[in-house]
Amino acid sequence: MPDYNWPEPGTTVLIGKRVNRVDGPNKVTGAAKYTYDLKRPAMLYAKMLRCPYAHARVLSMDTSAAEKLPGVAAVQIVQGPGSEIQWAGDDVVAVAATTEQIADDAIRLIQVEYEKLPHLVNEKDRSQAGERARPAQDQVTGDPDRAFAEAEVVIEGDYGLPVVTHCCLETHGQVTEWEGDNLIVYPSTQAVDRVAGQFAQALQLPATNVRTLMQYIGGGFGSKTAADRWGIACAQLAKKAGKPVKLMIERKEEQEVAGNRPSAFARIKLGAMKDGTLLAWESESWGTGGPGGGGSPPIPYIWNIPHQRKRHAAIATNCGPSRAWRAPNHPQACYLAMSAIDDMAAMLQMDPYDLVMKNLPLLGERSDLYRQELVKAAELMEWKRKWHPRGDKAPGPVKRGVGLSLHTWAGRAHDSNCQISIHPDGSVEASLCTQDLGTGTRTVVAVVAAETLGVPLETIKLNVGDNRLPTSGGSGGSTTVGGVSSSTRRAAVNARDALFAKVAPSLGVAPEQLEAVGGQIRVKGDPSKSLTWKQATAKLGATPLVEMGKNPGDGALASSGVGGVQMAEVLVDVETGIVKIVKMVAVQDCGEIISLKTAESQVFGAMIMGIGYTLFEERVMDEITGRMLNANMEFYKLAG
Repeated sequence: MPDYNWPEPGTTVLIGKRVNRVDGPNKVTGAAKYTYDLKRPAMLYAKMLRCPYAHARVLSMDTSAAEKLPGVAAVQIVQGPGSEIQWAGDDVVAVAATTEQIADDAIRLIQVEYEKLPHLVNEKDRSQAGERARPAQDQVTGDPDRAFAEAEVVIEGDYGLPVVTHCCLETHGQVTEWEGDNLIVYPSTQAVDRVAGQFAQALQLPATNVRTLMQYIGGGFGSKTAADRWGIACAQLAKKAGKPVKLMIERKEEQEVAGNRPSAFARIKLGAMKDGTLLAWESESWGTGGPGGGGSPPIPYIWNIPHQRKRHAAIATNCGPSRAWRAPNHPQACYLAMSAIDDMAAMLQMDPYDLVMKNLPLLGERSDLYRQELVKAAELMEWKRKWHPRGDKAPGPVKRGVGLSLHTWAGRAHDSNCQISIHPDGSVEASLCTQDLGTGTRTVVAVVAAETLGVPLETIKLNVGDNRLPTSGGSGGSTTVGGVSSSTRRAAVNARDALFAKVAPSLGVAPEQLEAVGGQIRVKGDPSKSLTWKQATAKLGATPLVEMGKNPGDGALASSGVGGVQMAEVLVDVETGIVKIVKMVAVQDCGEIISLKTAESQVFGAMIMGIGYTLFEERVMDEITGRMLNANMEFYKLAG
């Protein structure tokens, strides 16, 4: 079996190094074209009529005036009479016209009669939810009643996080066009391959009749993995009109209907001994992800407290539905658990760092990893010098404090197939149906291929973003780098070894005695016996050498399950409420680092988004109208 293992640390030229993104120049010069930038020949522009009510039934509809408006090419009813609308802003009718302005005018001409129905948009007060609260069964571990009776210290507290909305720089949408019975979709998506199947299923087409193409995307963060109802409507409009149609949703709509992170509220009771040993946990939690209610945050998160009683209620609200967002349910669970633990530390008059260290055995198989991370984070933060008990006694309104948190995520490497083609002229292609969300996937694939073949990075031509390429998974759940780097490594090793077999006779050695280093194929231990890369590939004759690699596959290239520690030092003006981040530290278990720059960018991005969640972002709903009040960039604040 070929040796697919990663190169030994300290032996690499590209893997683990600070490599610039291969698509960086295209992005900064504007050469990169996003879905929003596309303009197909004779393309029409689509707009969507959306329901103004949080909960309503469509009684009647008249689209005739819109259809007669000059410039209107097609009208598609998405939810007609009899449909029950569950949130304000939901899709009702789509219109395609020669200009966006005409499409907007046509939308205003459509007459829809609604029956307004009772709605709920505020889940914070659970007592208002009534039958909309969908309680799960109590989960009990151990004997929490006895444990609380034995606990020497018990704290109780109310904690919560609001709904925050997705806010991708490029809103959701796509361009669609037909060639006979074949559909071409240019989506803004995290799953180029997957959405092709969704379009085919919704439109009752053979899967072979749908092609999806995307080279660049303006952010997704978990929200862009589906064809979506507006995408299907866009394709239907294009079919009716016989012309390409572009439908990109507006910024306001993006925040109302394109996904959010569910809220999480909890009443928590925590019991411990005076030495800080955590004994018992009890929680009553609730939250919403929209009409479906939403999932349950996995509290007390990573802490395997021996005695627990938990109950959770998912509140069904008439708000835009949730979507995956950077570790679904984990930020909520982390916040709820660590808030209670921090309050316990204060009650015990104990440094939270010491309380966490005391209870590391509760963290299971990663307890030693967390210990190492905590020690490093404390060193970088100078925790012991900066920490003080609650209640900063310094004069003036500005108070200083530090806090810490721990997290985990699974993040297994997704299924992936990669094709490596070595051409007789020395050029190399890496082809796979993946997508680069801006996280550096292109760079990772190029780095692995170039490192394995021993050639410069610029030798590798990347083919991605086309569902006719070898299948690779959607980008979500921190699975992409593990998946594409593993399939690329196996494909490149297979291609390299096949090339060794071609050139070994000319060097008078067996193929296994060769290595690919520095643009040469040479004999191990005897660099004088070598061929340049182009001399070696010339021996292929007229036929390119093509090899496949897949994940999962032979060799242990990826695993799952990571943990990390964060610490923050903040200044809080207790009179004005202004918060300033003085310093933030993240120590993260990352596994094999393929591209150091992009790995660091991922951590920096997560820290910045965490600041945004904490200090700025919150969906504000009007309980009377059921509408979102801050669906704009003026009042929905982002960090940066």
